[in-house]
Amino acid sequence: GALGGLGLALGLWRRQAALAAAREDEEEKELRQRFMAPPVSGLRELRRRRREVRSRMELLIMETQAEMCRALAALDPGASFSVDSWERKEGGGGISCVLQDGEVFEKAGVNVSVVSGLLSEEAARQMRSRGKSLKAKDGKLPFCAMGVSSVIHPKNPHVPTMHFNYRYFEIEEADGTIQWWFGGGTDLTPTYLNEEDAVHFHKTLKEACDKHDLKLYPKFKKWCDDYFYIKHRGERRGIGGIFFDDMDSPSKEEVFQFVKSCAKAVVPCYIPIVKKHCHDSFTPEEKLWQQLRRGRYVEFNLLYDRGTKFGLLTPGSRVESILMSLPLTARWEYMHNPPESSKEAEILEVLRNPKDWVH
Repeated sequence: GALGGLGLALGLWRRQAALAAAREDEEEKELRQRFMAPPVSGLRELRRRRREVRSRMELLIMETQAEMCRALAALDPGASFSVDSWERKEGGGGISCVLQDGEVFEKAGVNVSVVSGLLSEEAARQMRSRGKSLKAKDGKLPFCAMGVSSVIHPKNPHVPTMHFNYRYFEIEEADGTIQWWFGGGTDLTPTYLNEEDAVHFHKTLKEACDKHDLKLYPKFKKWCDDYFYIKHRGERRGIGGIFFDDMDSPSKEEVFQFVKSCAKAVVPCYIPIVKKHCHDSFTPEEKLWQQLRRGRYVEFNLLYDRGTKFGLLTPGSRVESILMSLPLTARWEYMHNPPESSKEAEILEVLRNPKDWVH
């Protein structure tokens, strides 16, 4: 009798194990279909560590990439994303999705990177200058960084350029302490000002922030206006949005949930604006102004952007993915000044003196 009972228990255990394996395979298939490419850390590893914020963040950035790519592809059906999975010999890798020369988008890129290794001296110096103590062991600081980053440059000058980035950092100090923080933001760079679009964009981001704390939107809106500032021009890169960095309180879980709300807002804050304007007519003069504004975008990204600098200072980083944010075309004209009271002068006024769009 005891042996029979054992046989029954064994049979039951085998059936449960087979069901669990089938469930895992089904889940894996579903995840593969949901993403643009298999995750850098591998689905098995992510499942094994699924309760850790690090794994949940990687799944979130993969989902955000896929959601944005699908939303963009639906608006530009003649074009398609090239999907490149790449590896970094120092540790980790990424997935770069880039659409070029479409009907609606001149260049749209949505990148994911999950990298680890030792922080370069230059990158550590940059972080210490922001007040991080970072105690190295034999001059070495192991780190893990992951994020999703996107820049979208539309063809039509009445459709704004948009950028977003959400990232997570971990650094292990000499005594084994893990320092962690989140950063990110979403911002809009129109060629021409459309107040209705500006309000929609800022309102959507404010709603995402307000779910967590009413103080966050005003604080991060100001931070965005201050961060995307082209000092030598005395103007902002665009009409802002939200921006934050080094966010490590109140708790890892609460900050992760906040970042998740922000990441889920990128499609609804931008895609309706593209739909509204992608078939607007425009003149050669308007296209020229767009090219000149793109020049400003390049100036900011190459001279001031911290993400670009960190990427270029990280050994073994993929330069093509870092410079994906640059437009396909741009222009620099000597001493170009738009006429007073023109539509071009109107956007310059807002770039020099940021507005509060939602109050």
